[in-house]
Amino acid sequence: MTQRTGLALAALALGTFALGMTEFVITGLLPAIAADLDVSIPTAGLLISGYALSVVFGGPVMTAAVARRSRKPVLIALLAFFVAGNVMSALAEAYPLMMTGRIVTALCHGAYIGLATIVAGDLVPPARRSSAIGAMLSGITLASVAGVPLGTLLGQQLGWRATFWAMALLGLLAAAATAAFVPAGRAAEALGSVRRQLVAFRNPVVWLSLAMTALAFGAVYAPLTYVAPLMTEVAGFGAGALPWLLALFGLGLVLGNVLGARAADHRLMGTIVTASIAMVVVLVAFAWTAHARGPAAVTLFLLGVVAYATVPGLTTRVITAADGDAQNLLASAAAVSAFNLGNAAGAYLGGVAIVAGWGYDATPLVGAGMELVALGLAFLLVRITRREVVMIGNS
Repeated sequence: MTQRTGLALAALALGTFALGMTEFVITGLLPAIAADLDVSIPTAGLLISGYALSVVFGGPVMTAAVARRSRKPVLIALLAFFVAGNVMSALAEAYPLMMTGRIVTALCHGAYIGLATIVAGDLVPPARRSSAIGAMLSGITLASVAGVPLGTLLGQQLGWRATFWAMALLGLLAAAATAAFVPAGRAAEALGSVRRQLVAFRNPVVWLSLAMTALAFGAVYAPLTYVAPLMTEVAGFGAGALPWLLALFGLGLVLGNVLGARAADHRLMGTIVTASIAMVVVLVAFAWTAHARGPAAVTLFLLGVVAYATVPGLTTRVITAADGDAQNLLASAAAVSAFNLGNAAGAYLGGVAIVAGWGYDATPLVGAGMELVALGLAFLLVRITRREVVMIGNS
């Protein structure tokens, strides 16, 4: 990898760092935000679902709107939406305004990561595509290690609004880095028309891959959305322990991202299936270990590892399912939407379990149920892939 390529990937990773921090930091600030805006914790948890659903529905719309425009200006403009949304959230005095700020921030999320995925993959040879995507997504994992814990600590010390002001500043820095280091690349028109890219969605494998992605990552968010009360009220940690607990989870994400990206480059579906089985085991174990501080912390770390071991492979599976077209921007954006649809579903279903009186420790079991369905789809995709290989060999 050349120095220029490394700087470009670092700039893209800074953008995903800012996005990842904004998306995930709510988990550490949820009790404070709920108290300040005078809503319940499950209602405050809908700020995560609202963000995710905005990515799901707004991402493809924004992507279609910018698909034929030059890459670098589009990436910078999307980061401007990010900055504006965080400023709105920082200034919000009521829950509806806070939700509006989250929605505005999320509008840039799917299109930015979708386009950044294409740019990252185009910077390296095809054999290293998953690794390049993993490097770009490392910003999200680093946000979990450093950004979310520091954002939580900042919110605890100076109030949660200070965290949103800090994220707006990060957005400005990411825009500057993008302008300085990301190459202009080919004209966006070279990627083909939106209509041509939509043809790929006639393939049922694409939809199966998207459904698997949504369920697999949504399984993480069923407990992660409520990790603050889960670790304080159930495991018995003090609120001051949340920053380092989130950092521990983030370290798991970093390790899982590296291992998953390397493994997916060699054996894509095998990596997804193996990581999904491990996810079910860890989630079931989390429901039991959540009642003791030490075991709960260890399981939280392991959850981060297995969660992000799936991400590079799931993203690559969606893109390559789109008729093998690595330049299909809409397929890339659809993968991001699938992740966030899962986030919204996991947060919502976890909240349903809490409201039903099952307790915070039931949320990992909700996630395990989602992961089992994702695993079933993974096995179905393996069968389809093997059948296609046999058909090609006999033709």
